[in-house]
Amino acid sequence: PGGFLEVSVDFLSRYIEGKTVLIEENSSGEKKDYTAEENKASLKNLKTVVLVNGGSASASEIVAGALKDYHLAQIIGEQTFGKGSVQDLEEFKDGSSLKLTVAHWLTPSGHSINELGITPDIEVKLSEEDYNNNLDPQLDKALELFNE
Repeated sequence: PGGFLEVSVDFLSRYIEGKTVLIEENSSGEKKDYTAEENKASLKNLKTVVLVNGGSASASEIVAGALKDYHLAQIIGEQTFGKGSVQDLEEFKDGSSLKLTVAHWLTPSGHSINELGITPDIEVKLSEEDYNNNLDPQLDKALELFNE
């Protein structure tokens, strides 16, 4: 699932102090940095594993991308969705609306999330057979790494 930008930045502030966690780039190439808050990084020394797949989009990609860029978590699973677009909703008097893409998200290192997604550090696929048999090799790998 995706989520909200503010929640992502707040969550990342628990791992990262006072550094860029996300960059917004508009069509003119202008960039705006989103920075983690100071003195909130209570989880910065916590061993962290993040599971991702093609359903991971938007805010979840922001979190995975920042944690990956700063080497604060192992990202396990499959390539994420790639929804790195920033959209504004224009509402009209007749009740209709139009959603316009106005910018794109970049990870702190400048990697574009849009249409590319986040590549896991360790790729582990979940097959239909795994799913049908209640097996989860992605979770198994995450637990293995977490317990090392």
